[in-house]
Amino acid sequence: MTLRLTRLDNGLTVATHAMPELKTAALGVWVDAGARDEREGEHGLSHLLEHMAFKGTRRRTARAIAEEIEAVGGDLNAATSVETTAYFAHVLAEDAGLGLDILADILTESVFEADELTREKSVILQEIGAANDTPDDIVFDHVQAVAFADQPIGRSILGTPGSVRALGRDQLQAYLDRHYLTGQTVLAAVGAVDHDQIVAAAHSCLSGFGQGLPPEPPAALWQGGVRLDPRDLDQTHLILGFEGVSYHDPAYFALQAFTIVAGGGMSSRLFQEVREKRGLAYSIYSFHWPYADTGLFGVYVGTDQGDTGEVTRVIADELAGAGAGITLAEVARAKAQMKAGLLMAMERPTTRAEQIARQILIYGRPLDPDEIVAKIDALTVEDVRNAGLALTTRAKPAFAGVGPAGGLETAASMAESLWRSAA
Repeated sequence: MTLRLTRLDNGLTVATHAMPELKTAALGVWVDAGARDEREGEHGLSHLLEHMAFKGTRRRTARAIAEEIEAVGGDLNAATSVETTAYFAHVLAEDAGLGLDILADILTESVFEADELTREKSVILQEIGAANDTPDDIVFDHVQAVAFADQPIGRSILGTPGSVRALGRDQLQAYLDRHYLTGQTVLAAVGAVDHDQIVAAAHSCLSGFGQGLPPEPPAALWQGGVRLDPRDLDQTHLILGFEGVSYHDPAYFALQAFTIVAGGGMSSRLFQEVREKRGLAYSIYSFHWPYADTGLFGVYVGTDQGDTGEVTRVIADELAGAGAGITLAEVARAKAQMKAGLLMAMERPTTRAEQIARQILIYGRPLDPDEIVAKIDALTVEDVRNAGLALTTRAKPAFAGVGPAGGLETAASMAESLWRSAA
């Protein structure tokens, strides 16, 4: 693995992984700031800022940005999450310099022109509307809001129509100045790239990036509870959520393995019991979202309103059963899936760039794949069982549902009864 790191004089970290067999280069800038860093009156700001980065700079109009990258067959995109924001380009090898120049331009020279801001807020309002019209999407926002009530980490990344309309240019610039700083930013380039050339280009075009470290976001406080969103739908969409663990927790890998055993694929306990044996759902799976200081484990299911009570009971039973009775074969399958996911991601330049950047932001360094594989291989059945058992005892669960009122009330009542019994 040809992985090289350089820290520029201004504090920016540059990481490259050369894959000379490729003909393309994936480049990105990852900033350790996202929705949970928003202050009062800034809900949706980090996502709006990501959108506005493509809407014109001192050197390029919004149209020029799109035309210039597409003239060389490249792709330019960005993404906002709870804790990070990323801007990335995928281009042919000979156009890596152009890709980096455009990324640097939108990050350091955006003008946030008033008409563009008005139009882009309208676009985001459409995005919010689309999310609200998608029940198997909005239910995830609901469970996050219940799990971390009245906190930035619990709010929708998109914002609300009211909060987005209220945001202005000065707020965008203040957030940019406060969080887009070299001490928490990584430039990663993977594929047909030359480290020294990327470093030289970064020296030239990112020298104006703000220096230093931003304020720490407020610590997350798990709340738990119930949120029901009655709607006239054919299906009821449910999520049972439990407090997970952070990236830094010793049980992180064990809980990732438990997530796979519980509902991570077609061989998982939930898929086999709920879909294959009982035919109660088309889609059911578990997930774990780790953050810097906490996490959210959950099980999503879409089912008929008449089956919500039974589905909720079966999920609770399967989680309890998995925690108590996970087998060596199940753990072996989970470990194989974890290693395959890690190593397959390394073969794709865009996902490899994200992998490197996020590891640096989280752990302060890129992790050797062999180090991660060793941690996965070291997991025991007891480790994975304990990670699952800890879910139901760590804190009050969170429950969210979208769909017909009768089905929601039945599921919520069943969940509350099961949790009381467990307590």
